[in-house]
Amino acid sequence: MVSEEHRRVLDPERDAAALKALTHPLRIRLLGLLRQDGPATASELGVRTGESSASTSYHLRVLAKYAFVAEAEHRDGRERRWRAVHSLTAWSNESMESSPASRALLTLSRRVQIEHLETSLVQHEADLADGRLAQEWAEPSGISDLMPRLTPESLSELREVFERKLDELTARDTADPRARQVVLLMAGLALAPRDTDTDTDTDTDTENAS
Repeated sequence: MVSEEHRRVLDPERDAAALKALTHPLRIRLLGLLRQDGPATASELGVRTGESSASTSYHLRVLAKYAFVAEAEHRDGRERRWRAVHSLTAWSNESMESSPASRALLTLSRRVQIEHLETSLVQHEADLADGRLAQEWAEPSGISDLMPRLTPESLSELREVFERKLDELTARDTADPRARQVVLLMAGLALAPRDTDTDTDTDTDTENAS
């Protein structure tokens, strides 16, 4: 689990303005890039996103206003560099369902995460094909589509166990030169029963599919 000093927890009522600042897709993407790749200038981020440097600069200033990003150490005096202040932004899903505005952000953030997964998959496949990643990464990498039946308590427990194990493995691999950045997106989305008279029941469970 990310330490408290690297985690920012937002409350829909107390942090309404900060949450609103995140409702722009480009701002979420810029924040994600700074967290993933480290400090960068508005021009560098413009190249990565296909946006103008004027646009990325404006949105970075908005993120800075609400303390999501801050100025990083400059390599020279020509252009400011930005860094993410926290490695994780968190909130209570239950609290976020309390108003249309916070629900909209919750929906947007999930859509952006799905886009991040697709981008990461493309990069992963290209890195393997071009030899930037060793073939030893081919077997453990992949996407699983599992559909277990769980109670709300069991789903919460599963998330907690996953996060504890991730902390343990991250600490163990910190000094290993073979360690690489791994994109992990965990989804646990309950679905209401379907009308069996109108819906066809299909089994879509796959494991380690890529």
